[in-house]
Amino acid sequence: MNKLSLMLLVVWGCACHQAFACTNFLFTKSTTKDGSTSITYAADSHVLYGELYHWPAANWPAGSYVDIYEWDTGHFLGKIPQVSHTYGVIGNMNEHQLAIGETTYGGRSELHHQAGAIIDYGSLIYLTLQRARTAREAIVVMTNLVEEYGYYSEGESFSISDPNEVWIMEMIGKGEGEKGAVWVARMVPDGYVCAHANQARITTFPLEGRSSISSDKIKNIYDKEVTTVYAKDVISFAKQKGFYPQYAPNKDFSFSDTYAPVDFSGARACEIRVWAFFNEVNPDMAPYWGYAKGTDIQRDGKGYVTNRMPLWVKPSRKLDILEIMDFMRNHLEGTELDMRKDPGAGPYECPYRWRPMSYSVDGKKYVMERTTATQQTGFSFVSQSRSWLPDAIGGIIWFGVDDAANSVYFPMYSAATEVPYAYAVGNGSMMQFTDKAAFWVFNQVSNLTYTRYNAIHPEVRAKQKELENRYKSYVQMTDAAALSMIEQKPELAVGYLTDFSCNTGNQLAATWKDFYGYLFTRFMDGNIKTPIPGEKNPKVENPPLPEWYLRTITNYMGNKQEVTE
Repeated sequence: MNKLSLMLLVVWGCACHQAFACTNFLFTKSTTKDGSTSITYAADSHVLYGELYHWPAANWPAGSYVDIYEWDTGHFLGKIPQVSHTYGVIGNMNEHQLAIGETTYGGRSELHHQAGAIIDYGSLIYLTLQRARTAREAIVVMTNLVEEYGYYSEGESFSISDPNEVWIMEMIGKGEGEKGAVWVARMVPDGYVCAHANQARITTFPLEGRSSISSDKIKNIYDKEVTTVYAKDVISFAKQKGFYPQYAPNKDFSFSDTYAPVDFSGARACEIRVWAFFNEVNPDMAPYWGYAKGTDIQRDGKGYVTNRMPLWVKPSRKLDILEIMDFMRNHLEGTELDMRKDPGAGPYECPYRWRPMSYSVDGKKYVMERTTATQQTGFSFVSQSRSWLPDAIGGIIWFGVDDAANSVYFPMYSAATEVPYAYAVGNGSMMQFTDKAAFWVFNQVSNLTYTRYNAIHPEVRAKQKELENRYKSYVQMTDAAALSMIEQKPELAVGYLTDFSCNTGNQLAATWKDFYGYLFTRFMDGNIKTPIPGEKNPKVENPPLPEWYLRTITNYMGNKQEVTE
């Protein structure tokens, strides 16, 4: 087993999970205050252990192979030839500032998996990060891999960004009997933001022309006028399978409506997260609220939804990196479905619901909300690709573990040659607790916070913003220092950025461990304790429970708890 095979085995064996409920937001250069491109990614699974993957750059002798293990399960799928050189990768970003995220939408079940396929969506991401320098090159690598070796996974949406461009690509396999996949990739226009959250979102797209090419002309993808690329058989395959009427015009073909039609759950549990993000940056999203809730899905004669949200929207303001982080922390605040405001939140306004998400009462089915911030997040990140800086300095993956609303993103330069021990693969696992691992330290704080959310979370939020503001300032100084040394001693600059990233990540884990101790003592046993200077004992408070909650208890208990003389 070669070096990369062993690393892939460790990563996919230790981090096997089912990342079927993820969220991605995409930002083009003109939408951010500093001109960086950015994508966000929350890897949400109840069995995903949050850690920071690392593949060092390497040269490989002719005849080398790489073993492929399915990211979700760790199952061995096969092996493929290795390329002569692979790029360094930290998490979901490589040394050339290329970043890739995903969300699983599933799509038509008859197209899930294919016998003999080797490439699953996880290996597609991490192999591509090791082999591509730009978003356009990534699309070529990804589509070539599934064409040659087969596509093992269900339908996926991918976010792909480099320092200059941001693309969304949606892909689904061909099922049994035919190897490979059908797909469409579109460049997000500069000045717009895009998003996807477990529901395919590319509908109609421009066909063959100056700005659009099919895969039989994929060599032309590097022409900057090209902003749409699609599998040459994406429409003919749908007609062959009976998914799209044989004689319907190709120009009316919608990828999502054909391969992954929207239903109630696709809107209410998935598109609603896109709506929540779009609504924070664009004032014109109110008309789509009924669609996002799943209560107003309108269809034409083909079954295509006619009132879908746009694929991308123009934000009303330029966005700061700290603001982008906060988009990952949404619980539908301020809407009629605000997770803090229904009885399920309890007396402490907790915007989380334990699974299952659906239930039945008197023969009727109901759902709990699935929001962007969720307790089962293994890790999440916000990438920054900065075209005005050398690759060694420009790429930052702001990385966090556990629930984004209760986590802290720290800056990890993507050209670094190590990762912080607190976040490293092998430091703990989903069934092996260690207080030396950031994942477990952050979970301790989160799970304490859930018990009395409206009392504890404000303190978590204050600490979170204190640290992230500090890290943003640190990055400005670190960039300047690295720039001063990179021309004369590039390796010294990379070493400096590695040390900064590792020290920051490890110190954050230690800080959060101490913070847990502070929170535990302050909120233990349902009390809120505040030190009194010069006194042995603290001030103890017990805030009153809300009247609606007390009335609920009284209505249920009747006079069993009534005080009588």
